[in-house]
Amino acid sequence: MKNQSLLQQKLLDKVFVYTAETTPPDASDKEILLKNVMPLKGVADAVNVTDNPGAKAHMSSLTAAIILAQNGIDPILQLTVRDRNRLALQGDLIGASALGVNNILCLKGDDPKNGDQPETKIVNDIDSLTLASTANMMRKEKKFPSGRIIDPSPKLFIGAAEIPTQGKPNPKKILDEINKGVDFFQTQYVFDPKLLNEYMKVLGDEGILEKTNFIIGLGPFASAKSAKWMNENLLGVDVPDQIIKRLEGAEDQKEESKKICIELIDNFRNIQGVKGVHLMGHKKEEVISEIIKESKK
Repeated sequence: MKNQSLLQQKLLDKVFVYTAETTPPDASDKEILLKNVMPLKGVADAVNVTDNPGAKAHMSSLTAAIILAQNGIDPILQLTVRDRNRLALQGDLIGASALGVNNILCLKGDDPKNGDQPETKIVNDIDSLTLASTANMMRKEKKFPSGRIIDPSPKLFIGAAEIPTQGKPNPKKILDEINKGVDFFQTQYVFDPKLLNEYMKVLGDEGILEKTNFIIGLGPFASAKSAKWMNENLLGVDVPDQIIKRLEGAEDQKEESKKICIELIDNFRNIQGVKGVHLMGHKKEEVISEIIKESKK
C-alpha cells in the first residue's frame, strides 16, 4: 500500500519516532487550536487529536485533525466507539482520508459517568477492535462491511492502545489485533524501563515485534503531587516511588520532570521493539516540544 502519512513512512524507514497529543479546544475558532499545537509543528512526527477526552465535549476530533493536516502537521485521529455507530464511523474514515487524515487510533472512550454530562447515552454499536477490522477491510478490500465498493478506498494507518504496566502482555490478543489490521500501538504512560524491557521481551520471544510498531507513552509531570494523582486515578499508570521522591527533592519540579522524561526516552530507545515514544499531557504542548528537541540532541 502506498504510504500516505509521514508517521507510516518514518516507521518503515526505521526512524525512532516522536508522537505528541493535543486536546481540541472548547472554542469554535481554528486559530485557537493552531496556537496550541504550533509548538509541535516540525518537532513531533505526528500529533494525536483526542476525541472528547474525559467524556467531555470539545471541538470535533475529526474537524481538528483536518485543520492540522491542512497546516502541515501529520495528525493521528482518535476515534471512540463510545459516541458513534458503525455508519458514522465508516463515514468519518472516508471523510478523514479524503482530507489528508490517514492515521487513526481506535479507542473505546472514557465513561460518560465520569464526565460533565453523566446522563449521556453510550453508543458502543461496535467495539474498538471491530472498528480497526472495519477500517482494514475498507482500505484493503475497498468495500464496506455490506459489500458496497469504495472507489477510491481510504488510505489508513491503523493504531490501537495498549497498557504495558498491567502485568505481562497477552501475545495472543496482540497478534489477533495485528491480524485484524492494527499497524501500530500507542501505550499508556510507562515510567519504568525494567518493566517495559520485560514486557517487550515477552513479545519479542513470541515473534510479534517484527510484525508491528510499539510507541511508548510518556509525559512530564507538573509536580510530585500530580505524579501521585496519576498513580491513583489513571488506569494502568504506575509512577515508581523513586521518581516521586526525586521530584519531591527537586528545587524545580517541572524542570526535573523534563530531565526524567529525557532520561527515560534514552532508556526506551535501547529496548528491543520500541519504535518511538508518545508524549502526553493536558495543555503541555510547549514543554513536550522542548523535551523532544532536547532528546534529539
